[in-house]
Amino acid sequence: MLRFDPFTDIDAITKSLLATGTGSNRSPRFMPMDLYKIDDHYVLHADLPGVDPGSVDVQVDGSTLTLTAHRSALSEDGVTWLTSERFTGTYRRQLSISEDIDSERIVASYDNGVLTVSLPIAEKAKPRRIEISSGPPSSTANSEAETHGQIEA
Repeated sequence: MLRFDPFTDIDAITKSLLATGTGSNRSPRFMPMDLYKIDDHYVLHADLPGVDPGSVDVQVDGSTLTLTAHRSALSEDGVTWLTSERFTGTYRRQLSISEDIDSERIVASYDNGVLTVSLPIAEKAKPRRIEISSGPPSSTANSEAETHGQIEA
């Protein structure tokens, strides 16, 4: 008699994703992050617990922001592993950034296992006021006509 147990397959998939054997290295699966906008910049927080600050790297190449970090494994000499659930290896996350970000002014810091990246909005992307002049439209940007009001773009 054959018995069908759908949970057996789910268990096998879960074990293959999470468990690679006692004491073996496993690659990090993800770098959890938060991203929000405050005032005139975006802020990204990425969790990287146990990562050596010297291994953290933030790079911008065109419209791609790349975050990289490495967590080293403990030396296995003389160690008898009972369980090994913490990921070791290289974390990498790539994000597409808009041309509205001023990539020259991006700053990053790493404190208590959290990478913080500040992404300032470029001046050209910020809202601005446009002056309204009286009379026919001017072909020059600096018209000396009398100003009657303003519109916010």
